[in-house]
Amino acid sequence: MNIAFFLTPKSNVVHEKLKSTMRQALERMEYHRYTAIPIIDSMGKYVGTLTEGDLLWKIKNTPDLNFKNTSKIYIKDVERHTYNKPVHINAHIEDLIDLSINQNFVPVIDDNEVFIGIIKRSDIINYCYKFMKLKKAE
Repeated sequence: MNIAFFLTPKSNVVHEKLKSTMRQALERMEYHRYTAIPIIDSMGKYVGTLTEGDLLWKIKNTPDLNFKNTSKIYIKDVERHTYNKPVHINAHIEDLIDLSINQNFVPVIDDNEVFIGIIKRSDIINYCYKFMKLKKAE
């Protein structure tokens, strides 16, 4: 089965640009209650994943950095420790199972490496559950 069926399109995905500030990311993640979000560059290409931990470690390891001045630090300057490996839009759902073990979401890119959305781990698990249930009924 093609993954396009499971795609949450970019327009419905909370993400940040490299030129965004830490404060923007912190506020957006807090508002939506996400612990990790995709990061895209100015050309719309997926460049990585930003996590709460990345932001916390940046604050901890930067002298005199506090919430008030996080608006002076850009996402591009925050070291990231997680990289959610992307897949191309022509991948199959079975290709995602291994990736979803360690990733909350799988970024999806087009043939030009442009970020077009994500597949959520919960959607992959639901697909597997329904598939197993169907096989059991046979």
